[in-house]
Amino acid sequence: MTGNPVRRYYRNAYDYEAVKRLLLDPCRSPEAGACALCSIDPLTQHDHSSELTPLGTDAVLIVDGVFAFRPEINEYWDFRVWLQVDAELSVQRGAERDQDWAGTDAESIHRDRYLVAEHIYLQEVDPLPMMDVVIDNSEFTRPRVVTP
Repeated sequence: MTGNPVRRYYRNAYDYEAVKRLLLDPCRSPEAGACALCSIDPLTQHDHSSELTPLGTDAVLIVDGVFAFRPEINEYWDFRVWLQVDAELSVQRGAERDQDWAGTDAESIHRDRYLVAEHIYLQEVDPLPMMDVVIDNSEFTRPRVVTP
């Protein structure tokens, strides 16, 4: 595959068709009895799509993830929450969290790949106007609502 690796990451990080087929569509269907919470694990490359989780009649699906409001899946959300945090703080938190698997590359992965991809996402999708609520998560132990 050719082209900018960050753009490739942004465009191909998620298999949105699998997300819809395995998780989102079943969770929307009253007839569905189960859904898959994972397709291909990005770290191990193991396929978990046949491991099903039962869906109760009163089940609620909460999804957390980057690029969650891209057009491919944006229609699925009933309520949208944006966790707002300064870019540098995001890089710092991510590098600390991913130190175990990324080692000394953790900061550059977050700064040069994830943060750049996030800027592409913000520019192309402009998700903030879609949000039902925005939460400032600068102080991890004291998040605060910044929009009604």
